[in-house]
Amino acid sequence: MSFAPQSNEKKLLVGKINGFFGIQGWVKVFSYTEPRVNILSYTPWSIDLDGELKKIEIKTGREQSKTIVAHIKGIDTREESQKLIGKDIYIDKEQLPKLKKGEYYWHELIGFEVLNQDKEKFGLVDYFVETGSNNVLVVKGKKERWIPYIKPYLVSVDSFNKVIFVDWDKDF
Repeated sequence: MSFAPQSNEKKLLVGKINGFFGIQGWVKVFSYTEPRVNILSYTPWSIDLDGELKKIEIKTGREQSKTIVAHIKGIDTREESQKLIGKDIYIDKEQLPKLKKGEYYWHELIGFEVLNQDKEKFGLVDYFVETGSNNVLVVKGKKERWIPYIKPYLVSVDSFNKVIFVDWDKDF
């Protein structure tokens, strides 16, 4: 994920319909999941139709070049699929696989307070960035800090108190 999707208590933003594909109602999907093709394993999806989240079923889908394409049940023409362009794709958080103790989904860490080992407050987790070599925790406080989300910089996560401890200098 290149940023943290918006979410609420029950739903998680996992992608966006960003185009149509072919003439049989298929859509192109921009996925926020890692790997991106994982979006196809979470079904059903929910999208906003007329101001209300409606569940939709995916008949089939696949990676197509550098994108993901999907055929949504009941959408069988190019004209129908064009109406879905720009729609956000949500899933129920319950659809996510359970993680081992000490592992977290990024969306779970948004809003956690970040402290260094001297207990100096840096601010709150705003989002994450995937850089290729490692992931980065973006913390917003008096100033924005980009802290590698790997050891030795990541010391610990206290999920009960919603605090992340890092080994990071306050002046950096």
